[in-house]
Amino acid sequence: MSYQLPDFPDMNYYDRKKRTLLDQLYVKEIGRGVWITSKHLFRNLFKWLTFRKGGVVILYPEEQRPDLSPNNRGRHVLVQRRNGSPRCVACQMCATVCPASCITIEAEESDDAIIQKRPKVFNIDISRCIFCGFCVEACPVDAIRMLPTTEKLVGYNRFKMIYDRDTLLHWNPVVNDDVVHGYNPI
Repeated sequence: MSYQLPDFPDMNYYDRKKRTLLDQLYVKEIGRGVWITSKHLFRNLFKWLTFRKGGVVILYPEEQRPDLSPNNRGRHVLVQRRNGSPRCVACQMCATVCPASCITIEAEESDDAIIQKRPKVFNIDISRCIFCGFCVEACPVDAIRMLPTTEKLVGYNRFKMIYDRDTLLHWNPVVNDDVVHGYNPI
């Protein structure tokens, strides 16, 4: 009984006893790998020497990729109300749904009677974030967004990559209509 599919050719199976010494040492496959790697290396090196920049190397903070998608999930930002307070109601849904557990929120009572809570502490550890966008989708009041830009996401110190509430609000978007109960603070 044959298990061969009709449109696919039969694969060559090597019997361990019939393999030669060259087959056992994988010299042929190692040679193919070195050939493919060196072919790409010299092709890209020639393009760089002739100033055509055909390689895939991008010097990241100095150069930005021009072909990034507009749907790219990059920098996190918090949306503000018109009075400058964060739109976040500290419901903890973004911190709960985050698979990397990089969002920390501490709630406090709000001065506004309609909005019960506001974030006292809102931190995102960018060095642990996997940029999945679950926090944006889980937020019921559209308080957190992700911009398609990737600027200022690199850092040499891990502790400088923890964005606090003020850093996330620095983007300074002002939204006219509030999602919570249709309430517009002045």
